[in-house]
Amino acid sequence: MNKLIQSDLNDLDIILDKVKNQGIDYLSSIDKRPTSIKFINQEKRKLNNAGIGTDAALKLFNERFEPIIVSSSGPRFWGYVTGGSTPASIVGDWLATIYDQNTQGITGQGDISANIELETINLLLDLFELPKTFLGGFVTGATMSSFTCLAVARQWIGKTYNKDFAKNGITEKVNILTATPHSSVIKSLSLLGIGSNNIIKVKTIEGNREAISIPNLETKIKELNGQPFILVTSGGTVNTVDFDNFTAINKLKQKHNFWWHIDAAFGGFASCSNSHKHLLKDWEHSDSITIDCHKWLNVPYESAVFFIKEEHKVLQTESFQNSNAPYLGNPLDNFNYLNFLPENSRRLKALPAWFSLTAYGKEGYKSIVENCILMANLLGEKIRKSADFELLAPVILNNICFTLCGEESQDKVQSFLSKLNDTGKVFMTPTFYNNKKGIRASFVNWRTTEKDIDLVFNEMNGIIQSTSE
Repeated sequence: MNKLIQSDLNDLDIILDKVKNQGIDYLSSIDKRPTSIKFINQEKRKLNNAGIGTDAALKLFNERFEPIIVSSSGPRFWGYVTGGSTPASIVGDWLATIYDQNTQGITGQGDISANIELETINLLLDLFELPKTFLGGFVTGATMSSFTCLAVARQWIGKTYNKDFAKNGITEKVNILTATPHSSVIKSLSLLGIGSNNIIKVKTIEGNREAISIPNLETKIKELNGQPFILVTSGGTVNTVDFDNFTAINKLKQKHNFWWHIDAAFGGFASCSNSHKHLLKDWEHSDSITIDCHKWLNVPYESAVFFIKEEHKVLQTESFQNSNAPYLGNPLDNFNYLNFLPENSRRLKALPAWFSLTAYGKEGYKSIVENCILMANLLGEKIRKSADFELLAPVILNNICFTLCGEESQDKVQSFLSKLNDTGKVFMTPTFYNNKKGIRASFVNWRTTEKDIDLVFNEMNGIIQSTSE
C-alpha cells in the first residue's frame, strides 16, 4: 500500500475528528458567515507528484478555499430556493459516504441499499399524502427528475402511435402544452430530443398570475384534434409559487388523452401545511411529479425524487433498460434501478432523506414549512407597508417577488440588489415579472427566524437611505 494512504488509514480517527470539529465550527457560526464574497482568482496549481497526505491537504484547503466558502446553507441565503442540511441529514450523508454503496437493484444478495431507497420513497409519499400507486427514485436534482418523468412520457407518446421511441428514436411530433415551465423542464426537452422550442404555449390567468388559463388550455387541446400530448403543469412557479388548477386539469384528463406532469420541485411541500395543502388538491391524479429534496426537505445537495404512476412501470423500464448487458438479467423480469432511471452507478442518495424524515417526522416538516411561509409573509408585509418597495405579486407560499417603487427606479433595481448582496448579510436573485425588473427571495431554510427578517429589512432600508442622500 502507498505510504501516504497507509499513514492516513492509521490516523483516520484523528483526521476525521479534525473535519468534524471544523464542520461544527462552520455550522455553529453559519449565521455570521457572509452570504456572498468577491472571489479573487488564484494561481492554478499543478498536481503534486508524490502527494502531501490528507492532513496537509486539509491545511491547504483551509488556506485557499475555506475563507471564501459562503453560507449558502444558512438562514439568510434566499436565492435559488436553496435549503440547508438538517443535523439528521448530515448524519445520513456522512454515512452514505462511509458505506459507499452503489444503489442498483434488489436481488436478495449483495448491496441492499435499494431497499433503503424504496423505504424512503414510501416515507416521502406519506409526507406528501400521495397514494402508493406511485413508484419513485432518487436523482441529482429537479432537472434529472423532470428528465426522467418526461422520458417516460415520451415513450408513452410513442406507444400511442404503436412505436418504440426509446429504441428507434422519435418519429412523430411530441406535443408539449405548458404555461410557465421552469428552465429545467426546457433543458429536459432539449436533452430528450423533443426540442426546447417545440412548446405549445398556453396563456396564464389574467390578473398578475402565472397559472394556466383553463379555458385557453381547452382551446389548445381542441386544436390538436385528438393528438396525444404531454401537459407540463406547475406545483409552484419559480417566481410567485403559483399553482395550476389541478382539479380542473383532472377533469380534462378524464376527457382527453394526455400525459400529465407536475413540476412541484418545492411547491409540493405545501402539502405539509394544513392551511396551504389545498393548493395541491387532486395532484395525485397526475402521471408524474418532480420533487426537489435539497430544497425544502433540507438535505444536502444532489437529492431529488421523481414519482411516476406504477401503471407506467413497463414504459419506464423500456426507457432506461440496460438491454445489452446480459449479466444484469432480463430488464423486464426483475425490478432493478439500473433499468429504472438514468444513472447506472449512484451513491445512496436516499440515506440523508431517510435520516431526516425518520428523525423529525411529519410534525417536524410541518413546522419547517409553516415557519418558512410565516417568514415570507413577514417580509412581504414589511414590503407592502414600505414607501420604497413594492410587491410584484401576492405572497402565495414561500417566495417574495418585489421591486423598487416608481417607474423611474427600474434602472436602479440591479444596482440596489448588488449593494444588498455585497453586504454579505443576505443573498437574493434578480428576476423579471409583470414587465418589471424585480428581486426574488425564497424561504426554505429551517434556520430562518424573525430576527433574520428584521436584519435584512434594515439593510434594505439602509441602502435606500444611503443612495438618496
